[in-house]
Amino acid sequence: MKYYGKAEETGQTILQAFKEGKVPMALAPIFLTGNQERYCACWSWLNQLLVALHGYSDARSYKGWQEVNRQVRKGEKAFCIFEPVRTTIRDEASGEERTIVIGYKSGARFGIEQTDGDPLPGDENSQRFVDSLPLLEVATNWGIRVNTYNGREGAAHGYFRTVGEQAEAIALGVANLSTWAHELVHAADHRLGNLTEKGQHWRSETVAELGGCILLHMLGRPTEADSGGAWAYVQRYAQNADIDPLAACVEVLNRTCQAVSLIMQSATEPAESNLDR
Repeated sequence: MKYYGKAEETGQTILQAFKEGKVPMALAPIFLTGNQERYCACWSWLNQLLVALHGYSDARSYKGWQEVNRQVRKGEKAFCIFEPVRTTIRDEASGEERTIVIGYKSGARFGIEQTDGDPLPGDENSQRFVDSLPLLEVATNWGIRVNTYNGREGAAHGYFRTVGEQAEAIALGVANLSTWAHELVHAADHRLGNLTEKGQHWRSETVAELGGCILLHMLGRPTEADSGGAWAYVQRYAQNADIDPLAACVEVLNRTCQAVSLIMQSATEPAESNLDR
């Protein structure tokens, strides 16, 4: 690929820095909290994540959109969220009644992007962040929707979602470019047919984290590349798999450079050729 040599050279430089311990401190996560005017802002974190992973900035039921003078377009397909199933129990001693959750069922929802009608207040800050992302056009040309969700401490900072073999969405819970680059490398790795591991596997996670670091260095964004955070991330997965972290990076370097090269090459190609890959 056109950028393969540059990616490999940058990767070797980063590996040398890892080896010598010359990595800066990790960036603190800047959580995206969203606009509380969004209807789904009061939903559970999981349900808000489901909205974002389907590529939508807000969601309601079919009738819910009609109540605010918006109509779901003909042919649009709903997605599902979790709805609590509640029941009322009575305390025999006090006679008081209270409602408890006994389970969950699925509920159909539609994203605002699936509707037409009166304008609503939007999550302008999050949208501005998405619109400013470097290489956003690569994800767009690959047919991948990019959206945000309310990030929180202890949860994943971002997700890449596929449906079968089709890449569908990237969702970001933090306003850090390192997370964006990580998820975009996952998408490229998947596009190349290399992302075959299930779940949070050390190999695919090392590819994404090292690849994101390489990608941002190539874009002239070394601070946002967050080499310290990348090294800590790789160390954690490698140690859990009882693998030396540096050896893990070396093992996946070729695969990582292929993903980075695909992204950089796709950024310079017409949209039509990207879609035909």
